[in-house]
Amino acid sequence: MPVTRRHVLAGAAAVPLAAGMLGSAQAEAPGESAAYLVGRGISDVTGPAAENGMMGYSMPQQQTAGIHLRTRARAFIVADANRRIVFVTAELGALFQSVHQGVLRKLKAAYGDLYTEQNVLLNATHTHAACGGDSHYAAYDLSILGFQEQTYNAVVDGITEAITRAHEDLKPGTIGIGRTELTDASANRSRTAFELNPQSDKDHFPLSIDPAVTVLRFAQGGRDVGAITWFATHGTSMTNENRLISSDNKGYAAFAWENGNDEFVACFAQTNSGDMSPNLNLKPGSGPTEDEFENTRIIGDRQFRAAKRAFDAAGEAVTGAVDHRMCFVDLSKVTVHGRFTPDGRQHTTCTAAIGASMLAGSTEDGPGIPIPEGIKNPFIDWLGGIDAPIPRALADAQAPKVVAVPFGAMKPYPWCPEVLPLQLVRIGQLYLVAGPAEYTIVAGLRIRRVVAAELGVPLENVLMQGYSNAYSQYVTTPEEYDSQQYEGASTLFGRYTLPAYQQEFARLAAAMKAGRPVPLGPIPRDLRGKLINFQPGVVFDDKPLFKDFGEVLTEANSGYRRGEQVSVVFVTGHPKNNLRRGGTFAEVQRLVDGQWVRFADDGDWATKYHWARDGIATSKATITWDIPVNTPIGKYRIVHHGDWKNGWNGRISAFTGTSRAFLVS
Repeated sequence: MPVTRRHVLAGAAAVPLAAGMLGSAQAEAPGESAAYLVGRGISDVTGPAAENGMMGYSMPQQQTAGIHLRTRARAFIVADANRRIVFVTAELGALFQSVHQGVLRKLKAAYGDLYTEQNVLLNATHTHAACGGDSHYAAYDLSILGFQEQTYNAVVDGITEAITRAHEDLKPGTIGIGRTELTDASANRSRTAFELNPQSDKDHFPLSIDPAVTVLRFAQGGRDVGAITWFATHGTSMTNENRLISSDNKGYAAFAWENGNDEFVACFAQTNSGDMSPNLNLKPGSGPTEDEFENTRIIGDRQFRAAKRAFDAAGEAVTGAVDHRMCFVDLSKVTVHGRFTPDGRQHTTCTAAIGASMLAGSTEDGPGIPIPEGIKNPFIDWLGGIDAPIPRALADAQAPKVVAVPFGAMKPYPWCPEVLPLQLVRIGQLYLVAGPAEYTIVAGLRIRRVVAAELGVPLENVLMQGYSNAYSQYVTTPEEYDSQQYEGASTLFGRYTLPAYQQEFARLAAAMKAGRPVPLGPIPRDLRGKLINFQPGVVFDDKPLFKDFGEVLTEANSGYRRGEQVSVVFVTGHPKNNLRRGGTFAEVQRLVDGQWVRFADDGDWATKYHWARDGIATSKATITWDIPVNTPIGKYRIVHHGDWKNGWNGRISAFTGTSRAFLVS
C-alpha cells in the first residue's frame, strides 16, 4: 500500500525542457547569473524492522524491534545551462562507499553519463537509530554480524528512487538563501580537546558550538517546493537502549515541516558535527529532558523553527553557475605540504588505525564497539580475529595515539576504506565541501577557511558537508588529536589527517576557480561478494493455536480522549518477510463520509510499531497511537499490515488485521 503523504509527484513534462537546456559546455565564470532548473524527490530507505543491528553505537544487542519514524532519502537537483548537481540527504547512520557505488551503478544504467560520481553528492543525517550492515567494510558491520543485503538494497533503491523523482520533477525555478543561528540544540561533547586549539579558532566559536543555520529555499513557478537546511548536531537524541527505527532529531524536523504538505520536501543535512551533541546535559538521553523521545522532538523542533525563520527571511537570491569537482584520494599516504601543518614542516598520513579511547565510545552520547570486553563475534573470527600485531612504524606514525586495532592493516582486506571521495560542489554563491567523515567544528572551520581563501569568497558561503559519499570516522585538528579523546582516537589516518584534507580540498578549489579538470585519482576497491552475514534469517512463521495472522490479541477501547494512547496487539509475522518500503506496517484510519481513509502511518511521530517474538516462531505486533490534541473528533480504527512465511514451501503471504472502531472525543 503506497504511503499517501510526503510523495512528490513527477513533473514528467519538464524532462524534455531539462534535456534541452543542459549540455557539456564549461561553467559560467564566477558572478554570472544562471537560469536554474530545480527538482526534488523523496523516498523510503527503511531497512528490516526486526532483528537487524543498528548503525551508530556499535552495540551488538541493539537490534531493531519496530518503527517509530521511517527513514527517508530526500533529493534535490539543480541545473543551469551547462551543468547539474544532485544533492541527497538520507536518514542513515552513515553513507557508506558501498552505497555510493551502488547508487551510481543504478544511475548509470538509467541515465548513462548524466549522473556520475562527479556531480552526485550523497550524505547522511547520522541518526544512530537506523539499520546497519550496508557497508562493504568490516569495521562497520562487526556489531551487526555482517553484511545485511536487505538493508543495503533498501538504502540503494530508496536513494535512487528519490533521485529519479527529483529528475522527473525538474522545472524552471529559483533558489534563495537564508541564515540564522541556533544555540540551544547542541553542546560540545569534547571540550577538553576543543580548548587545545589556538585562540583564533576558539574565538570563532565563543560558545564552543557551531550555531550556524543555512537554508536554501527552492521554488518552482513562484511556489515554494522544498528546502535544504544545514546545522551541526549529532543524531544521538535516541539512546543505545532504543530499538525502534527512528530518523532522530533531524528526522523529526523534516516531519514537522512536511507534515500535511505532500508537495514540500524538507531536507535537514549535517555539517561539521563531529563534536556536537544534542544531549545538552552531556549524558545519553539527557537534555533538555530525561526522556529520549521528548528530547528527539524538542531538538528536532528547534531545528525546524530555526530553519523556518531562515527560510522565511531568505531574501538573498542564489545566482551564478552550478559547478563541481571531485577526486579520489588515498588518505593513508598523503604527503602534506608545510603550508597546512601546525609546525610548517612536511608530514605524511599513515595506515588507518583506531585508538584505545575510541573503544570506550563517546560517554556523552553512548559507548562504542565493546571489543575489549570479550564479546564473541563470529564475523570477527571469520575475518581472522583482531590480534594483528601493531608494527612499530605504525605505532610511531599514529602517536600519541595508543593503537588498539590497525584497521588499515587487517587481512584479507582493510576494515575501512582508505581511497576516499573528496568533492566540491557549487550552487551559485554557495559552496559545499563534501567530505567522507565526521569533522569537529574547528576541523571544519579550517577546511572552510582554506577553500574560501582559494576561491576568494566569503567564509559564510562555504559549508562543510560531512558524512558524504563514504565513511571514515572522525577528523580532528592536530591539537585535538593530541588529547586522544574519543574523536581523536577515531581519526584514522593519524595526526595529519586534517592537514591532508585541507591540502586536497584546496587543490579542488583552485581547479574550480581556474576552470581546470581534476584527475580522478585511484579507484576504490569493489568488495561485492566478499563479505558474509551471520545474522539468522526467517525460517518460518507460526501462530498461536486457534489464532490467525492479523487477529487482534488485545483490542482497542470503545473510546478515547485526545491526548490518550491507543494500544492494539496483533498476531503477526516477521517484518523481514516484507520490508514494506514505501508502505507501512501500521495505519490509523478515520471514517470519512462512510469510507475508511488513512489518517496516520508508521512514519508519523504519534505512532509506534513494536515487534516482539512470542515463542520460537510466533510473534506479535503492538501498535500504539498517542492521539494528538488537535485530532478531529470522530471514529477511528487501527490497522496492521504484515506478512508470514510458510515453513513447508517458503511462500510469503500478506495479511491485514483491523481493530474495532473507536471514538475520539
